[in-house]
Amino acid sequence: MDLPLISAFFMAFALTMYVMLDGFDLGVGALLLAQRDERVRDRMVDAIAPTWDGNETWLVMAGITLLAGFPLAYGILIPALYVPVIIMLVSLGLRGVSFEFRHNSRTARRRWDVVFAAGSVFAGLAQGVMLGGLIQGSKIDRNAFAGSPFDTFSPFSILLGVTVVAGYATLGVGWLRFKGEDATRAFARTTSDGCRWRSLG
Repeated sequence: MDLPLISAFFMAFALTMYVMLDGFDLGVGALLLAQRDERVRDRMVDAIAPTWDGNETWLVMAGITLLAGFPLAYGILIPALYVPVIIMLVSLGLRGVSFEFRHNSRTARRRWDVVFAAGSVFAGLAQGVMLGGLIQGSKIDRNAFAGSPFDTFSPFSILLGVTVVAGYATLGVGWLRFKGEDATRAFARTTSDGCRWRSLG
């Protein structure tokens, strides 16, 4: 088995682990926008507190594997996905800052919750847009990216971004029902039941 195949397997494994582990984390963050009770929001954040800050490690490992195993593809994809990658990194950074500040704030906790939720939503949207960009392809000329960095933002990619956020929110609901306390489980149950009825309607 040669190095590119091993790198491809490891990158697929790292991305799968990221989606499963950081997906519920981003989903719980997005669900903060739907919860008005500060005590329930605190419990929602507590449900992801032990694991949330280490989940991005899988994304870093996938990026490093892409750079080391497929440098030509890395040189083409990064310029093509430059804008959504920056949006994702800024959003993940805002999540980290807001997570720490909300624990040290008594008067502005709601605002930090909004920042954390917005960072979760925009990170999911950016990842969906990147996935859409990979599916629809990029303009390449002589082994170099020849398009515009905004080519990624097609209707298909934006729709895929919304779908990724919805999928993360579903993972977040599942996590709250599995790990949350009574109040968070009730909120997760109500949210999932409401989404089910809307989809049937």
